[in-house]
Amino acid sequence: MADGDKNRVIVLAIVEGSLSVAKAARRFGVTRQWIHRLLTRYRAGGLEALEPRSHAAHAPAGRIPDDMRARVVALRDQLVSGGLDAGAESIRDRLTRADITPPATSTIYRILRAADRVTPEPHKRPRSSWQRFQAAAPNACWQSDMTHWQLGDGTKVEIISWLDDHSQFLLHITVHRTVTVRTVTDTFLSAGRNHGLPASTLTDNGRIYTTRLAGHHGGQGHFEHLIDSLGIEQRNGRPGHPQTQGKIERFHQTLKRWLTARTDATTLDALQALLRAFQHVYNHERPHRANDRRTPAETYEAVPKNAPRVGLLGKFWRVRHDTVDTVGVITLRRRAR
Repeated sequence: MADGDKNRVIVLAIVEGSLSVAKAARRFGVTRQWIHRLLTRYRAGGLEALEPRSHAAHAPAGRIPDDMRARVVALRDQLVSGGLDAGAESIRDRLTRADITPPATSTIYRILRAADRVTPEPHKRPRSSWQRFQAAAPNACWQSDMTHWQLGDGTKVEIISWLDDHSQFLLHITVHRTVTVRTVTDTFLSAGRNHGLPASTLTDNGRIYTTRLAGHHGGQGHFEHLIDSLGIEQRNGRPGHPQTQGKIERFHQTLKRWLTARTDATTLDALQALLRAFQHVYNHERPHRANDRRTPAETYEAVPKNAPRVGLLGKFWRVRHDTVDTVGVITLRRRAR
């Protein structure tokens, strides 16, 4: 018996033959749920509605409107020219934030591939194999590093950044002729005034951050002494293992790609203006994969922030009085030096 004929027999046996749904299910070897669906279709459209329906998708995969395809490709080109992430997920985020119902990420990828906008990378390491660390809360840990850049006339400069480990929020970014220890402490305190101080910091072993690989000759560095006095834990990556500071390393790639897409700045002030513009885009306009496609600013403000653990117990505090000599000289001793 054809499926359409069987459906009609089942429905007529119930409607005209007074057969119960349970007995009809046993007699015809179908489920009661299926019979209820047939009865719903019959009441809505009569016997013609009982004909077998096509299992083909209502909107077959790949049948995306031409205007949507054009929009995806144009958005890809726009993001690439702007030096921003332009993958399928980033494009889907941009469409969603523009109140446009986007295709699936896999569909966007196929559109880009068909338009020769991407090159498949079959040997790329799967993301599922990555072991990723993320601080539990905003200000639980700040990462910092400096990177090199040059002005339009070839003058070499250095850029220092402070990045929140939990949210990827860019707390501070400035350009300098040379980044010194004093630059590190000044920029750290500036970020702290604007966003509160962190519970810990994570940097490489550069002398601007730590003297631990220099045998502590001369005692703690200026930055080390500062954060120690504030009750902030200092952590440093293992030498020769930059993956420990992976977030700030990856951030510098994003920064340089964005700067490369723009006209070269010819002065420090002009470059600093570009960095301020980048900071806004990075924090407020660029969704991040690690943040469930939220922007760093949204993630940074989503939960309460951590703070330094300043421990006063177990320390001996005293008031000391020193005398200034007749020519205005005073000698202070710290840690037997």
